[in-house]
Amino acid sequence: MVASTKLEMASPEPKGLVPFTRESLEVMEQHSAKKHSEEHKEDLKPNTDLEVGKELPFVYGNLPRAMVSEPLEDVDPYYKNKMTFIVLNKKRTIFRFSATWCTLSPFNSVRRTTIKILVHPFFRLLILISILIDCIFMSMTDLPKWGPALQNTLLGIYTFEILVKLIARGIWAGSFYFFGDPWNWLDFSVTLFEHISRYSSPNFISIFRITRNLRILKIIPLNQGLKSFVGILIHCLKKLTGVIILTLFFLSIFSLIGMELFMGNLKHKCLRWPQANETETLHNRTENPYYIRETENFYYLEGERYALLCGNRTDAGQCPEGYVCVKAGVNPDYGYTNFDNFGWTLLALFRLMMQDYPEALYHQILYASGKVYMIFFVVISFWFAFYMASLFLGILAISCEEEKQRAAEKAKKIEPELQQALTELQEGNKATETKTTEIEMKKRSSTSMITSLDMLDDATIRHKEELRKSRKRCPFCWYKFAKTFLIWNCSPCWLKLKEFVHMIIMDPFTDLFLTICIILNVHFLALEHYPMSLETNNILNIENQVFIGIFTAEMIFKIIAMHPYGYFQVGWNIYDSLIVFHGLVELYVTHFHGLAVFRSFRVLRIFKLGRYWPTFKILMLTLGNSMMALKDLVLLLFTFIFFSAVLGLKLFGSNYKTYVCNIDEDCQLPHWHMHDFLHSFLNVFRILCGEWIETLWDCFKVADQFSCIPFYMMVILIGNLLILYLFLALVNSFSSYKAATTEENDEAKNLQRAMARIKKGINYVLSKILCKNQNVLEETMDNLSDIYVKENISDHTLSELSNTQDFLKDKEKSSGTEKNTMTEKGSQSLIPSPSVSETVPIASEESDIENMDNKEIQSKSGDGSSKEKVKQSSSSECSTVDIAVSEEEEMVYERGKPRRLKNGYGQRSSSAQISRDSKKGKIGQNIRKTCCKIVENSCFKCFIGLVTLLSTGALAFEDIYIDQRKTIKILLEYADMIFTYIFILEMLLKWMAYGFKAYFTNGWYQLDFMVVIVFCLSLIGKSREELKPLISIKFLRALRVLSQFERMKATFNGWITIMNSAVDSVGVDMQPNFEDNIYMYCYFIDFIIIGLFLPLSMLIGAIIANFNKHKLKLRGSNIFITVKQKRQYHALKKLMCEVSQKPVPRPGNKFQGFVFDLVTNQVFNVIIMVLIFFQAITIMIQSDEQNPKVDIAVYWINSVFVILYTGECVLKLIVFHYNYFTNGWNLFDFVVVAFSITGLFLPLMVGYYLVPPSLVQLILLSRIIHILRPEKGPKVFHDLLLPLILSLPALLNISLLIFLIMFVYAIFGMYNFAYVKKEAGINDVSNFETFGSSMLCLFQVTIFAGWDGMLNAIFNSKWSDCDPDKINPGTQVRGDCGNPFVGIVYFVSYILISWLIIVNMYIVVVMEFLNIASKKKAKTLSEDDFRKFFQVWKRFDPDRTQYIDSSKLSDFAAALHPPLFMAKPNKGQIVAMDLPMAVGDRIHCLDILLALTKRVMSKDVSMEKVLSEMESGFMLANPFKITYEPITTTLKRKQEVVSATIIQRAYKSYRLRQNDKKTSDIHMIDGDVEVQAIKEDSYYDKTEGKSTI
Repeated sequence: MVASTKLEMASPEPKGLVPFTRESLEVMEQHSAKKHSEEHKEDLKPNTDLEVGKELPFVYGNLPRAMVSEPLEDVDPYYKNKMTFIVLNKKRTIFRFSATWCTLSPFNSVRRTTIKILVHPFFRLLILISILIDCIFMSMTDLPKWGPALQNTLLGIYTFEILVKLIARGIWAGSFYFFGDPWNWLDFSVTLFEHISRYSSPNFISIFRITRNLRILKIIPLNQGLKSFVGILIHCLKKLTGVIILTLFFLSIFSLIGMELFMGNLKHKCLRWPQANETETLHNRTENPYYIRETENFYYLEGERYALLCGNRTDAGQCPEGYVCVKAGVNPDYGYTNFDNFGWTLLALFRLMMQDYPEALYHQILYASGKVYMIFFVVISFWFAFYMASLFLGILAISCEEEKQRAAEKAKKIEPELQQALTELQEGNKATETKTTEIEMKKRSSTSMITSLDMLDDATIRHKEELRKSRKRCPFCWYKFAKTFLIWNCSPCWLKLKEFVHMIIMDPFTDLFLTICIILNVHFLALEHYPMSLETNNILNIENQVFIGIFTAEMIFKIIAMHPYGYFQVGWNIYDSLIVFHGLVELYVTHFHGLAVFRSFRVLRIFKLGRYWPTFKILMLTLGNSMMALKDLVLLLFTFIFFSAVLGLKLFGSNYKTYVCNIDEDCQLPHWHMHDFLHSFLNVFRILCGEWIETLWDCFKVADQFSCIPFYMMVILIGNLLILYLFLALVNSFSSYKAATTEENDEAKNLQRAMARIKKGINYVLSKILCKNQNVLEETMDNLSDIYVKENISDHTLSELSNTQDFLKDKEKSSGTEKNTMTEKGSQSLIPSPSVSETVPIASEESDIENMDNKEIQSKSGDGSSKEKVKQSSSSECSTVDIAVSEEEEMVYERGKPRRLKNGYGQRSSSAQISRDSKKGKIGQNIRKTCCKIVENSCFKCFIGLVTLLSTGALAFEDIYIDQRKTIKILLEYADMIFTYIFILEMLLKWMAYGFKAYFTNGWYQLDFMVVIVFCLSLIGKSREELKPLISIKFLRALRVLSQFERMKATFNGWITIMNSAVDSVGVDMQPNFEDNIYMYCYFIDFIIIGLFLPLSMLIGAIIANFNKHKLKLRGSNIFITVKQKRQYHALKKLMCEVSQKPVPRPGNKFQGFVFDLVTNQVFNVIIMVLIFFQAITIMIQSDEQNPKVDIAVYWINSVFVILYTGECVLKLIVFHYNYFTNGWNLFDFVVVAFSITGLFLPLMVGYYLVPPSLVQLILLSRIIHILRPEKGPKVFHDLLLPLILSLPALLNISLLIFLIMFVYAIFGMYNFAYVKKEAGINDVSNFETFGSSMLCLFQVTIFAGWDGMLNAIFNSKWSDCDPDKINPGTQVRGDCGNPFVGIVYFVSYILISWLIIVNMYIVVVMEFLNIASKKKAKTLSEDDFRKFFQVWKRFDPDRTQYIDSSKLSDFAAALHPPLFMAKPNKGQIVAMDLPMAVGDRIHCLDILLALTKRVMSKDVSMEKVLSEMESGFMLANPFKITYEPITTTLKRKQEVVSATIIQRAYKSYRLRQNDKKTSDIHMIDGDVEVQAIKEDSYYDKTEGKSTI
């Protein structure tokens, strides 16, 4: 109210608000008529601030009451002649209506009344309340008795709303009409269907009642924020069209491959083979003893619902003794998981892509088909799912970025208007203050002046009162009360006590003590467990009372020190008081039954740490601001979940009750169903969490498959779109968070002061102790000097560091330290000189990461004016010359500044310096030189790298079967000894070459040293029985690979089972009851949202912020690739943009020419693609156990395709000859044809068992990848594949890192979990018995699938769960128990590490998306654009003359690719470019390219530089261009043509006037001349058309 009053004063007069009258309508009609008769040249766009539903900006002045709800002329210039008018309500909300036909006149009383009703805020409020009430009734399963009456009332309200809108807006489908708004179509359809359902037959009532649920979506148009977000998401869907098509394409291809590989395999089961005396009893109804379908004859693992799957391959699942593997029974998972036809295969592949319960399908396929098909799952579950998710994230990230930039541009546009409004507001405030001062002075004057107050302006007095109210949040009496009772300044004694308490409570050590108390309290809270002994319980209760007392004392002391008024002005103090109040209440109420829930609120004490943690406060503020900005998006997500829950309830609710026996043997509803709203809501929430396949199977069993799949697909796709957009918006908010801007509060500063005092005290005590020994003091000074240099080296150049070293030397000299002057001076130079000894620093190649800073050194002269960049190498005899840095390396090195020299090399060389003070030093110097030459030799490095790989690979052979392979075991023992000696020798050589300090200050060498120790301990462990456990740490040897090769989903597993158990829980030591504690669902929902989704957004935001920071340091370069891989990046980019096939000349022979024209025609390529798709369709229509006639038909169809493809290959060979094999795609087609012919005839010779018929179909299907060809396939596919291709070097490095991590953890798993009992997630396929099986397990964990089952098996550590004395055949190890602690650390650490790596993989691809999008939006030209320009030029200049005729220029410009493309008609634009023309009206290609570049980059500051570089580069490549001299330009030529035309017409007019003076006979002759002149005129016009461009 106050703000509106101020703005009213700032602009008291309405600006541009004019009533809409009949004269206004006439003027608009006249302008509209003129617009149709004349060409409209204005390019206006609607003003976003004046859109429908937004409030009218205050710059248009205040809104008089007479103009409220009345027609006004449209203030948006865009709609000035669009026959529209606006109406404003009391809240200044804009409504726009049409004033044209198909509606009543704007001046009709009926329409004006309906408009007033429509725009009134209470009308919208009535509709909103009606919808909310309707939503409540929709969520009810059983309606009350008065429910139908209320529904009829609501239907009447909706009908009245539609009638009001129809009359107010008009019946038409144009803009601002009733049917011009899609939301009105929705309202009309739903209301119409609801009316029909009241009078239709019962068969149709259910269908129409389901459509009634769409009314929930009516909430969206009632909220402008929701409506705008829906528009944004629809815009995102348009951008995602290409991604969706590409996803469906890949899903279809992989589904076809899966059909051919696994069709019918999941029916293979272990069947008990009948014995001789069991034949009669095992006969089934078909009297066939060899094909038995009874489930009791299949083999089942303990606790499993489905029969054990098996396969006929050696690496597939094997049947136990007495059972055979046959194809019998149905498919697993109630028959819904199979690859028997295209539909079920597509569902299985979609499940794998969405990563829902993939471990089950993973095990089923490996059991039935073999472990070799793990490759299929790696491609689908990892790369394909990763790539598709990256595509969606990339497109949505681009949309988020565009929306952010749009908002920034809008804010930048509005900023001047806001400044103007603020200026006017300040002027209005000054005027108000002046008037207020006059009023006060008049109040203080004599009583005779009081009467003049009545004559003052009433508005001024009212405004003065509002200003007073705005300055006071509370009434004056409350302030008086607070001053009297809440500010304690009663006596001097109290003030002294207050000062004393203030000094204590505000002391830094007090804050440190309170922080320690909070941390200890959190620790004690974490100690609570079940069951607890009485002693532990008593200790924890005493601890709770002690901390409550401490926190209470803190509150009391702070109240004394700050007064109650000052204490409660601080938010953290209010929070602390609530914590204290809760603790005191808890002490009283915990003894009452049912109030123990108060104990759970103790966790809130953890957040007291936020007072001493500024970053926590900033993160919470960022989260709060983000959620406020995204509240409409959150509301939209909740609306969609509510709508989906109600729709699921109406669609399947009754079916779950009717057919409950289909999903439960006891005919009881399970935890997950849709019979009531709560469970339907939970089911939708579970689907959005990614756990949907099991509930889909239940839906299949109670309802129709064709209704379940569309519902689930809608929830998955739309819900995930909303969640991903919300997630990216939150990540974007947190990635923009800057920790440097955080301000520390007094408590945080007090902690730093306290720690500084403690450190100062410790240093003082140490100095007193160490001062007793002068040598110790000197060593302390040396250490302090080293620390000082290390701490500051990252922010200084080498010359500055040398100055720092001089300063430290002066300090050392002043303290009595004597050093050799020549040695000190020599240590400052990296270039050895004859007067000083050579230095042997660490080789830069050994540690690229640690010594990246040493690659660039700036050497300054005395005045610091000259600088020279050199690349550091060894300063010994191995390299005594400074190597100049290349331009590319210089760029990379420049980007690396500033960096931290962790090892401090280059600071002081005393650790690696060899003194010449004695003769013995010469011998040591020679030895060190020799060792340096050896360790820096490339052959030695390759040898060590090979040994490292061999020693790491040898670990893979040490599985549970190693004791049975005696020869391999002996070879591995000898190999371990050899590897140990080699690594010890390498370590000794590096010790001699680099010295101990240089060696042990390098992180990679520390890792090497640790690995050597591991080798030694493993050898010692083999020789002594009590040290055998040391052998298990051999897995650390694999870490040494890192020193040789440095550049290398949140998970929901198991939460369903845990939540079901929590919901069924009753109490301690009580049997569970079905859904006895149903509201435990809320706890898990809150945890997933608050404890997982939001922290995940914060973490990824921080990772992206760190990624951007490092990328900024490297000036935009990718931080995951090396210098060589940057060249590969540019090569891949060039490869993706170039045309792969060089033009082949047309043969001169007529027949060959005809064939050439045929195979190079675009229609021929289209026909081939159609054949490929038809071949794919033939695979789609196949199924398992199909009719043998279908198999014969498929064989002949494949034969026809092979013949057609062979004919294509032969035709191309006839015309292309050897050029056919110069194209990679042709080579691929040739190989496909060769293998197809082989696969077609080979089964006839060796049998179908060895070569299945599906092999030919798979080979032929591989040709479908032609659709991805850059120059042949759709451009959208090329644009979507480009970021992935360009990210391959970085993804390769990250993938190698993942593989190395998997390798290390696989070895560790073999040593620790090889003999764990097979149950839960550990079985014959997924186990840690061998290296291959361990890698299978870790791949499963990498995709965050099934790790909870493996961990459950490892938890078996008690006698009741496992047998610690079990004999394992073939080995000396006993027992099958696990180690829970090691298992938790193993899986948690691997999940966190792999998660961080995979997140970086997503970031790499998404950032590449954003990089490409930003380059496109920036309208900058790249090498690809220039390359495409010259590709088009070749078509218009086949003789390579570098010139083109001016008449062809228009077609050439229209044939170019964006952004150089110029659409027709473009002759006027070409003339305006003023291109130079040579003799013959020819134009040079460089002039055209420069002009087009200038046109595209007109607003780019680097345009002139780009143009000059282009011209100079072209001149160097084509020297003859210098001799070219233009004779005119396109603009001059056009002017010449126009001038010639004017002269010709003037001359003809002159001739006609002269001829008019002659006689009539002559006039008749002149008439003929005039006709001839007109013909000449038309001839000249034709000439003009030819000569112009």
